Order: sequence, then structure tokens, then C-alpha cells
Amino acid sequence: MRRFSKLAAWVYVLPAVVLLGVFLVYPSLRTIYLSVFSSNSAEFVGLDNYAYLFTNRETLIVFRNNLLWLALFTGMTLGMGLLIAVLTNQVRYEAAAKAVVFIPMAVSFTAAAVIWRFMYVFQPREFTQIGVVNAIAVGLGPDPVSWIQNPSVNNYALIVAGIWMWTGFAMVVISAGLKGIPTEVLEAARVDGANELQIFRRIVLPMLRPVVIVVAVTLVINSLKVFDLVYVMTFGNFRTDVIANRMFKEMFTFGNFGRASAIAVVLLVTIVPMMLLNIRRFLGEERA
Repeated sequence: MRRFSKLAAWVYVLPAVVLLGVFLVYPSLRTIYLSVFSSNSAEFVGLDNYAYLFTNRETLIVFRNNLLWLALFTGMTLGMGLLIAVLTNQVRYEAAAKAVVFIPMAVSFTAAAVIWRFMYVFQPREFTQIGVVNAIAVGLGPDPVSWIQNPSVNNYALIVAGIWMWTGFAMVVISAGLKGIPTEVLEAARVDGANELQIFRRIVLPMLRPVVIVVAVTLVINSLKVFDLVYVMTFGNFRTDVIANRMFKEMFTFGNFGRASAIAVVLLVTIVPMMLLNIRRFLGEERA
């Protein structure tokens, strides 16, 4: 009977194992294999493709941009999601406010990129500004800015679009965590004389720590593999390229399979630790 149970378990698990092997494990191993070959996969070049990635000026700019996304996108989105979740937690219009913030998550990434591309449209000052951002800027006094073409501001402009999209996700998950905090604990702290800031720092934040970690890891992963916004808004031009978009260019624009595979491997190596952290945390919760 025990042997039959084990066999039945393998019968149920086997399709998932096969699918993972075909669509995940094999492509990963194949990509690693191709990353040590030349552009047409005909000549073994060892680690030359990786050396190119970490010594070429253009690819170093790519890594710098992803670090910028990692720091600003993750920090700002997490901070704004936490702030909005806390501020709207016990107000009468909570549902409406959260719905407005969450709406961008219902929009596709491509549509969001198109929306923000129109919002950043630039015209010289003597012309009527049709882009919302520059129209507001001119109305307040400053000259219009070429938000997408100007390398000094364009990465920040793209990150703002990403924050606009993902703040709703952070807010919803953190709000769910807030609802799980027992009101008795908060009331007891107030009775003991703690003010709202002390309650937030000493009770709410520690109890939200697991939720915040989940949101932070998810945002980190998305910042590392961001593609849609950059592809639609700039195609990586004007020094806005990121890892995923550069991989696309190397593969489909330049036809260099070796470098594209090397970039994919680098992206995989940076994302896997974040995934393992999440898996380890889930396993820890199950044991608890």
C-alpha cells in the first residue's frame, strides 16, 4: 500500500517535472552552453562574452541603469506603497482611494509605456505643450524638458513610470498585512500611552516585516528584469538601456547569440538568489 502511494505521488508529480525540465531546466542549460560560444555559436570563445559585458562601456552603462532601477524603483515603490497603505487603512474612503492607486496595475506594461511616452512629449517653449508633464512645468515657470532624450533625467523619468505602475501592488499586499495585525495589540499600546508614530515603529513595522520582505523581493526581481517600459519608451536609446533590453538587442538586432546568452546568464544569476530567499522564507513559515 505504501509503495502504491509513492507510485501515485510520482504519477501526479511527473507531468510538472517534465514541463519544468523541458521549459525551464533545458533552456537554462542551453543558454549557459551558448554563452561560451561566438555570435553564430560556431566557435568556442570561453569567457570572452562575459569579459565583454564587464569591460565594454555600453554594457557597463546598462548595469549602472539596472542598479539605478534596483535602488530607486524598489525603495520608492515600497515606501509609497507602505505610506499609502498605512494612511488609508482606517479612513472611510479606503476602498476608493486604494482602487485609484491600484488602477495602473490593471493596465498592460506596453499601454503604460505609451501613456507615459505621451505625457513626456517635448516641444520647444514657443510651441504649445501637448505633454502633460511639460505643460505643468511651463505653467509653473521652468522651461520644458526633453524627459526621454535627455540622458541626465531620462532614466529617472522611466523609473517614475515604473513606480506609478507598481505602487498599487505594494499597497495591496501591505494593506493585507495591516489587516492581519490584531487591533487589541494596537489598542493596548495606545492605552499604555504610545503615540501613533511609536506604534508604527515599534509594533506595526516589526509585524509587517515578512510582508515587506515579500514585496521588496518581488520589486527587486522586477527591477532587474524590467523590459517593457524601456523597450516601448526609448528602446534603450539615449543611455537608458537595461539588461533585459540589451539581451533582446544582442539577440534580435545584432544577431549575437553568444553575448545575448551571456547577458541572460548574468540576469539569471542575479535573480536566482532573490527567488531562493523567497522559497526559504516560505519553507520557514510552513515549518513554523
